[in-house]
Amino acid sequence: MSISTLLTEDRRLVILRALAEDAGYSHNESVLQSILAAFGHSVSRDVVKTQINWLAEQGLVTVDTVGNYLIAKLTTRGADVAAGHATVPGVKRPGPKG
Repeated sequence: MSISTLLTEDRRLVILRALAEDAGYSHNESVLQSILAAFGHSVSRDVVKTQINWLAEQGLVTVDTVGNYLIAKLTTRGADVAAGHATVPGVKRPGPKG
């Protein structure tokens, strides 16, 4: 597996976990970009949008557009993946808690 693939899978997991921790299960692309940076993923807004759209294609998030911003909202399936109860190829599996 390439480093690029590992990083992409980790970014997707970070996004899902960030959404799972929010009271409304949603964040906009700007907030997600900041969260990714806090976890060592300094990426462009275009990369964040691409990942949000990929997660939507997999049924892990839904996407709304408000002005020029994408708003990602976690689905039940996305919550299962974030918690490690389900796996999706292309998303890193979370490690055990503890």
